[in-house]
Amino acid sequence: MKGQNKLFIAIIVALIIGVIMGGVVHTQYPDSAPGFAKNIKLLGTMFIRLVQMIIAPLVFTTLVVGIAKMSDMKMIGRVGSKAMLWFITASLVSLFIGLVFVNWLEPGLVMQLEKPAADAAGEVLATSQGLSLEQFVNHIIPKSLFEAFATNEVLQIVVFSIMFGIALANMGEEYTKPIVRALDICAHAILKMVGYIMWFAPLGVLGAIAATVATNGFEIFKVYAIYLRDFFFALAVLWLVLCIVGYLILGNRLFELMRRIKAPLLIAFSTTSSEAVFPKLVEELERFGCNNRIVSFILPLGYSFNLDGSMMYMTFAAIFIAQIYGIDMSIGQQVIMLLVLMLTSKGIAGVPRASLVIIVATCTMFGIPPEGIALILPIDHFCDMGRSMTNVLGNALATSAVSKWEGQLENHGGDL
Repeated sequence: MKGQNKLFIAIIVALIIGVIMGGVVHTQYPDSAPGFAKNIKLLGTMFIRLVQMIIAPLVFTTLVVGIAKMSDMKMIGRVGSKAMLWFITASLVSLFIGLVFVNWLEPGLVMQLEKPAADAAGEVLATSQGLSLEQFVNHIIPKSLFEAFATNEVLQIVVFSIMFGIALANMGEEYTKPIVRALDICAHAILKMVGYIMWFAPLGVLGAIAATVATNGFEIFKVYAIYLRDFFFALAVLWLVLCIVGYLILGNRLFELMRRIKAPLLIAFSTTSSEAVFPKLVEELERFGCNNRIVSFILPLGYSFNLDGSMMYMTFAAIFIAQIYGIDMSIGQQVIMLLVLMLTSKGIAGVPRASLVIIVATCTMFGIPPEGIALILPIDHFCDMGRSMTNVLGNALATSAVSKWEGQLENHGGDL
């Protein structure tokens, strides 16, 4: 957690330096602003390319491992199906809420940036203008896995990963255990790389902010204020929906559950990692009355498949970037984006800012300049606090709800 605090401080320092540099160029040397912005933006390009480098292996390994391990649910059967029904429904609702509020509030329209020329040509231009049926099929079905990896065609990688994962899950553990183990190690190594690459984020922030302020002035801070306001408003609505559903299932015991998990919620909020509270959350859910076997099964599964806060953020951030670059996305494209995020976001819980990798991949696929992610990095820490806390709430509610459905939720009364 100390490392994350140091990274946050480094990003803030880079932000301040970038603002000063951009402000000096904007006010004192306006004629040099375009050339300065073009060169300093290369720092952001370096960071974005590092992120893009790990997208394909990250999606492939996490998805294959997640699906292959789902064969374990055969032992629990009914509980697993109920858990997955909750996870899928909650994920879709979270993505939908992010989509609705970013389209309604339109935080990205406060300031318009020019779309980078490199992103305005070729296949992505056709994508941004609308996918034909032929293009859609070509984007989904890979003719070569290696080509999909080389071109970062995320949806093609997802299709292959799902089929490969299902095949492994149905072959028998004696054959697949070494492969799944190896891919699991690869997935953890790549997630470790995410942590290393994020240390280049301050350079990306410095380049993006200095370039933006040099060419547009200080209007970016108005964008930040509106972005945070709108995001936390949408997050509050998601909390309201989750709590209403929780009350319908648990009744008045919802309030006891909220008292139980207040410490894990605060820890997740302060550390920006829902994984940091896993042991404490297990303890509190068992004290609340959840069956320990159900907790030990559903909670780890939820950390891969039930990321309500991160889900909402990903649709919100991706459409915000599209808005700020003046890219008009049809409802059909946004629904496809929602489904793509639903699939590609699995398996990255607990890693601060790992959701940014998925946002970059999705932006690239839909013709949205991935450079936009560097613009929201300075305030991503505050967003991460909210979405990590929401992830913990969602997993606590999922575990409690399934325990109640199974008749395995004991009433420990006022033992708080």
